[in-house]
Amino acid sequence: MRLENKVAVITGGASGIGRATAEMFAREGAKVAIGDINDAGEVVSIIESAGAEVFSQLTDTADGDQVQALIDAAVSRWGGLDIIFNNAGIGAAKPITEVDEDEFDRLFAVNVKGVFWGCKHALPHLLKRGGGAIVNMSSNAGLLGRAPDPIYSSSKHAVIGLTKSLAVTYAHQNVRVNAVCPGPIDTPALWRGADTEEERLERIPRILASCPAARIASSDEVAQAVLFLASDESRFISGVGLAIDGAKAAGIMPLERYRLDFVVND
Repeated sequence: MRLENKVAVITGGASGIGRATAEMFAREGAKVAIGDINDAGEVVSIIESAGAEVFSQLTDTADGDQVQALIDAAVSRWGGLDIIFNNAGIGAAKPITEVDEDEFDRLFAVNVKGVFWGCKHALPHLLKRGGGAIVNMSSNAGLLGRAPDPIYSSSKHAVIGLTKSLAVTYAHQNVRVNAVCPGPIDTPALWRGADTEEERLERIPRILASCPAARIASSDEVAQAVLFLASDESRFISGVGLAIDGAKAAGIMPLERYRLDFVVND
């Protein structure tokens, strides 16, 4: 198993990519501590039923004391820490003129400060182990500018900057720091505001029209990338913002591809 006896902390692990990663880490032998602002009892039950070690703790990652308490609980229970996946995040698809100060502050508190707290409180424990892996959640919005959500995009650019800086700082101490940068992924966040099947079907063409691969990926596809970056298989990889977006952030497609009626030919 790729993470046998490793201790991992995952924030935002109750749903979506965090949940998929928690389940995958457990299948690969890790002991998993899940922090989330929502109850993670369902995923804990699934992991426990498979015979793996896991616990969850209510955690608002914008609160440094709560993040530290989650990490300390994992270390107290299992004797150390090897991996942290700073996954928790929120979105704000609004033009800058419609974002108020409270929304701005909350977005950066979760998306940037939450990653900061996770890195800050995990690093001493990783160093005690002689090294480890930090994986931060960014977005393909952290790799390019995006008109619909400039504040969200700015927060994800900040995560990339922190990731690269910490990678350079701690490389000689065997701590690797990377980020994952997903594009369109089938999670609750993708469908927020689309409450009916009809609304989802209306949204899909807009998603496919901007993605060269012309499809929506699963949470497991992102979790597989996180697993790789957390495992020893990537032991010489650090400071990377890994796009998992079907080439969406790679460049500009032919103009005819930006059509809502585009259909992939079999």
